[in-house]
Amino acid sequence: MEKFERLHNFLREYYYADIQKQMTEDMPALIIDFSLFDMFDPVLADELLENPEPLIKEFTEALKMFDSSIQKMNVRVKNLPEKRYIRLRNLRAEHIGKLLCTDVIVKSATEIKPQIYEIIYSCPECSFKIPVPQEDSTFLQKPSVCSCGFRGEFAILERKMYDFRWLRGVEPFEITTGEQPTEIMILVKEDLTTPKIQKKTDPGARLRITGILKEVPRRIKGKVTTILNTHLEVNHIETSGKELDEIEITPDDEAKILEIARDPNVFDRLRASIAPGIYGFNEIKESIVLQLFGGQKHILPDGSRVRGNIHILLTGDPGTGKSMLLKLASSIVPRGRYVSGSGVSGVGLTASVRKDEVLGSWVLEAGALILCNKGLIAIDEFDKMSKDDQIAMHEATSIETVSIAKASIIATLPAETAVIAGANPRHGRFEAYKSILEQVDIPETLLSRFDLKFALKDIPDKVHDEQMAEHILTSRIVPESIVPEIDVDLLRKYIAYAKRIENIMLTKESADMLKNFYVEMRNAYPDSGIVSITLRQYEALLRIAEACAKVRLDNKVSLDDARRSIRLVKFSLMQLGYDSETGRIDIDKIESGITSSTRSKLRIIQDIISDLQKETGKEVAVSDVEAQAQEQGIEGNRVRDVIDRLKREGLVFEPKPGYIKKT
Repeated sequence: MEKFERLHNFLREYYYADIQKQMTEDMPALIIDFSLFDMFDPVLADELLENPEPLIKEFTEALKMFDSSIQKMNVRVKNLPEKRYIRLRNLRAEHIGKLLCTDVIVKSATEIKPQIYEIIYSCPECSFKIPVPQEDSTFLQKPSVCSCGFRGEFAILERKMYDFRWLRGVEPFEITTGEQPTEIMILVKEDLTTPKIQKKTDPGARLRITGILKEVPRRIKGKVTTILNTHLEVNHIETSGKELDEIEITPDDEAKILEIARDPNVFDRLRASIAPGIYGFNEIKESIVLQLFGGQKHILPDGSRVRGNIHILLTGDPGTGKSMLLKLASSIVPRGRYVSGSGVSGVGLTASVRKDEVLGSWVLEAGALILCNKGLIAIDEFDKMSKDDQIAMHEATSIETVSIAKASIIATLPAETAVIAGANPRHGRFEAYKSILEQVDIPETLLSRFDLKFALKDIPDKVHDEQMAEHILTSRIVPESIVPEIDVDLLRKYIAYAKRIENIMLTKESADMLKNFYVEMRNAYPDSGIVSITLRQYEALLRIAEACAKVRLDNKVSLDDARRSIRLVKFSLMQLGYDSETGRIDIDKIESGITSSTRSKLRIIQDIISDLQKETGKEVAVSDVEAQAQEQGIEGNRVRDVIDRLKREGLVFEPKPGYIKKT
């Protein structure tokens, strides 16, 4: 009785107002702070850690002393001592039955289902009520005999139920570098399954869980074995504190960040902090910096969303440092992850529904894009993914959600994830005169969702090669000289600090500059049919300009921000959209794989083939097509290139050598 009174006195002293509020608002749980309980009664606090279930039940009973109308109010415990924060991989038999805390990312989750935990039976002879706890989750437990001696079928008067949900949690990315993440099954029930909390426990959520480690008997052919499984029964849930917007920034950190932001050379310093071991590629490194800061997400009055994340594609020659840039970019932000396209499926990137053999139900499983929500994912060998897997990414890279409707599960999961992808040319080296679509296996619809696209080219140049060789030698001989201008920890805090800036506005001058650049580029080649820029690039201009403002810790986009955005977008367009035949930027070379000049040649040669085929009534000699094409100013080698394209696209075929015919 003394213990019970101490629990009641603790609740009265610290939580009386909360209890009254819980009763008036009909809230099903009271959350107590362990540190307060430890100060009030250290002995009972230790008992709560070592043998939590009985004490939590007594806490619940103590609550009923405040008001007899309290039938069920769960007690939740938060703020455990540091010694009780345990990694999943460090859980052992000694922790079974004890209260502990751990960080997890939810990998998969079942639907919420009802569970019977007690049935009240009635004796048909004496009407005596017999409560029977349902400890076996598979079969109903029934009374065998009544106190009056009756044996037989008992009527069910009442079934007491709660809702439950199983989660599969994995260790967070940043603590499992170079290790296989440990998984554990997690049980949430009762008030922890409300719609509000359910959203917090959906796949992709990062949680700090307080719970009790419990054993689960294993059965082989119906017999219980000596080897046990374990699961974590949740007592309290809170979002974890490892997100960018929750990184702790001290006053000293803030002073350093403000000093960097005021530096006129802030962009140069940040660029020098990205992969200093790789020589050159200044525009690409600067773009990665801006991707890490990101633009601003906009929600329009009609409910439509405009993403703020910047997506980057790196392609080019082998050995130019693409993979290293991807790995370093993903290591800077807390929810960053590096994956290889050849070893990941669309399901592994987006989401899937699978039948869990242990639970016997369908579960929703989150992929890497969802697990990296509000972070960054680096996808190497992007071109090695299957077409179906690439198509699965369309929704995530555009509207930053992943929707799934399979089995009995219909869900939409957040995927506000910046994507930096690396792709290799199909034939080894990048060829500048060919379109990117002719060289890289990526659908044009997905390709167009990348704001910036770069080609890393390995071109012999004596001065550049000498500088690169010297840079590599220096990194080997004096490695301490090749260090980031701003160390990674401070850079991470800088990014977190900048992401707190909201409502970034375009000044009239910067808006006019961006608009005028777009309009002039759109109309640079009148009457030629060439389009140099589309609305997708215009939106990219705005996102990049907003990111520039964030770097300066300003909520207004300046003229310099607009100029920097224009320079980077123009550099990207020149790298992959420059048509050497016309000397102009042609967006079709990037997004459709066919430049305006090539499309014109395709049309001319198709017309020639049609006309010749009508005259002869049969197949057409390639030499005749070449002769007529040359009369219209198309060189012979270009004619053969166009005919090869028409054959690849199935528009013509070769019935015999040297002859072609329309299909």
